[in-house]
Amino acid sequence: MCGIVAYVGSQDAVPIVLEGLQRLEYRGYDSAGLAVLGRGGALKVRKAKGRVRECAEGLPARFKGPVGIGHTRWATHGEPSDANAHPHVSGTVAVVHNGVIENAEELRAKLEAQGVEFSSETDSEVLAHLIATSGAGDLAEAVRSSLTQVVGTYGIAVIDAARPGECVVARNGSPVVLGLGDREMYAASDVAALVGHTRQVVHLDDGELAVLTASGYRTFTLEATATVKQPSQLEGEAQAYEMGGHAHFMAKEISEQPEVVRRALRGRLDGRFHTAHLGGLNLEAREARAIRRVKIIGCGTAYYSGQVGAQLIEELARIPADAEPASEFRYRNPVVEPDTLYVAVSQSGETYDTLAAVQELRRKGGRVLGLVNVVGSAIARACDGGIYLHAGPEVSVASTKTFTATGVAFALLALYLGRIRDLSPAEGARVAAGLRALPEQIEQVLAQQEHIARVARELAEHRAAFFIGRVRGFPVAREGAQKLKEISYLHAEAYPASELKHGPLALIDPGLPTVAVLPDDELRDKNLTTLGEIAARRGRTIVVAHSPVPGVPPQDVILVPRNEPELDPILMTVPLQLLAYHAALTLGHDIDRPRNLAKSVTVE
Repeated sequence: MCGIVAYVGSQDAVPIVLEGLQRLEYRGYDSAGLAVLGRGGALKVRKAKGRVRECAEGLPARFKGPVGIGHTRWATHGEPSDANAHPHVSGTVAVVHNGVIENAEELRAKLEAQGVEFSSETDSEVLAHLIATSGAGDLAEAVRSSLTQVVGTYGIAVIDAARPGECVVARNGSPVVLGLGDREMYAASDVAALVGHTRQVVHLDDGELAVLTASGYRTFTLEATATVKQPSQLEGEAQAYEMGGHAHFMAKEISEQPEVVRRALRGRLDGRFHTAHLGGLNLEAREARAIRRVKIIGCGTAYYSGQVGAQLIEELARIPADAEPASEFRYRNPVVEPDTLYVAVSQSGETYDTLAAVQELRRKGGRVLGLVNVVGSAIARACDGGIYLHAGPEVSVASTKTFTATGVAFALLALYLGRIRDLSPAEGARVAAGLRALPEQIEQVLAQQEHIARVARELAEHRAAFFIGRVRGFPVAREGAQKLKEISYLHAEAYPASELKHGPLALIDPGLPTVAVLPDDELRDKNLTTLGEIAARRGRTIVVAHSPVPGVPPQDVILVPRNEPELDPILMTVPLQLLAYHAALTLGHDIDRPRNLAKSVTVE
């Protein structure tokens, strides 16, 4: 969850590390710090509770050096404080760490028995002391031998004043990417920190370490076996990580969705056979026809997009499909069937619970596709095949454009599977036409932002809200509630509309508004009955609909263009993103960096 940056070269590391940390602040922002080795080898450390900018303020002119590491934290062990901020130092060694050391207490007790004194509550400090007391002849061996004692996940960067001119990084369950420069090397937990400096990157695998020097790098395993890595081309430009005139990254990313959908569809619709062209699936038609079930796994927004995807696959391909939280799936010892297709969804491609579930599935012989946004990410590399979302960098913690891109990817997958099976060419053409219409229809929704903002300002006056929808509308309601609670801190719960009368209706009163997802489909009349039940209890409703709603004032209705029924969930989520954004804006919250949350969840 934390952000890590490292640099070795001839330039001053401080501005490079600070710039990288600011780009990674969405990965954690309760404290920050950096350590540099001066040209004489002196170790200099600055760390503090708060944001990167607060840590950077007042740095003395002498705080510079050609080797440096930095960290921005999302707390797991110990509250946010100066002492718990990274880097952690032991003697001449400084360490930054992303992940969780599961046997930290055992190792701490062992080190304390040897006379080591701890200055923080973190599990990460254990690593610094293990490395400093290892007795190894060089830093690479000190780090390697120390990590063989560790149980847990880590992405680390280590420097040592006794061994200037190098940095050692390592990965296990938490991403580390190397950046190749001209007589300089970079490392980070996310390519966002590297895009302004290099176009060549190397992704470390789990259980792999690297020694970085100004002249290059070498990689090896925990067993001290040398490895050979092939650099890959870094996608994206530095400008993609800038706000581009928007007040917040979330506002920017919501506005990018029409282009995101166009990019997601580009080259993937086959007009001749009215199907989808998805070369990355590595799935032959005969293999696709043998699929008897689809199981989708993801966490948070990825899980809710998986529910949308399951509905699409069942409707278009007529294959039983369902979605499940990856964090639950991996612990319930699931039955892995040879004729089931498993789909893992993750924006970052590094979500630890999802990655662990993929690894368990692969171990048991399951076939797994990945729907991820980051090329070269761990989940993308662990899967048999998949669909890249190509949504571009998503910096705001609350996912918006990747939810939409994932919905489109699932629609393409459902169209592909459906046309292989029993979906007629006419039906395939209908769905493809609906997909092509989405970008312009999203633009029509975005044009209603002033109206949605007014509704959001009134919603922000309440402390809680219900979200309801039926069948296709239910995952939309769940995602809408997720967005509202994430960034506005209003309590929000989603229910199937039919379930309201089985308990939650007891809470309906004038102070508890209900946001209803009401498409013009075969369930519209039943949904109107539910709205009547709410009105009878003097409850207020805000409705996302295709047409005016009887009994609901026009000012409380957000109209969305009608697409094909199977694709309506993709479109009807957009106004709920705007609703959450403007509610949080009204309440004055930090929209891109909501409290207690971080973007890439690389811990359990």
